[in-house]
Amino acid sequence: MDQTPEHDLRIAHTPTTLRELAVERLRHAIITGRFTGGDRLVERTLCDQLGVSRSVVREAIRYLEAEGLVETLGRSGPVVATLDWTRARQIYDIRRLLEADAAAACAVIADAAVKDRLRAALAELEAAFTDAAPQKLYAATTAFYEVIFTSAGHDIAWEIVQRLNSRISRLRALTLATTDRRISGPAHMARICAAICANAPEAAADAVRAHLRDAADIARHLLEDQG
Repeated sequence: MDQTPEHDLRIAHTPTTLRELAVERLRHAIITGRFTGGDRLVERTLCDQLGVSRSVVREAIRYLEAEGLVETLGRSGPVVATLDWTRARQIYDIRRLLEADAAAACAVIADAAVKDRLRAALAELEAAFTDAAPQKLYAATTAFYEVIFTSAGHDIAWEIVQRLNSRISRLRALTLATTDRRISGPAHMARICAAICANAPEAAADAVRAHLRDAADIARHLLEDQG
């Protein structure tokens, strides 16, 4: 039997499934506030809105439930998870511990290659902020932190952050929508980048804590006012 060359069999990229598209659309709708905490996710309505079958909608809802964006409440069925300060505070506390530690560790080992990658990630983030494109900004911010965590060798911590990423993006959307920031998000990121590139671990950790303290204060005021 003729052997097909390996490169002829190789899949260049993974096809995007309907479920993945449905998850992406619903996740975006929740993160940006189109669907708010407590909103019921009615399968029939979502089928019509997304143009997909009920089985796809059910899969997407289960996936988003695992991400913490959806919860099932008895007879009400699936609803958008409530975003309150009690939960948000825990997320900020976890981020503060993991991100400050990763930034400090990255600052210790950062060489020219790491610094170049981090500066490039910061430039992408600043461009996304200037374009006022929320999805690009969330992706660019995630990429910035990925450089820090992976360069520091904090792979397990990065896995934890990724599992929280949808809820982090939801909080980020909340705080970005206000003009109450003392320092802009990109300015905070620039400080973190500068400290790491100066190989100053304490300054890097402090810059992360200042950034999260600023964001957490805004989130607390907004969420407590909503309550």
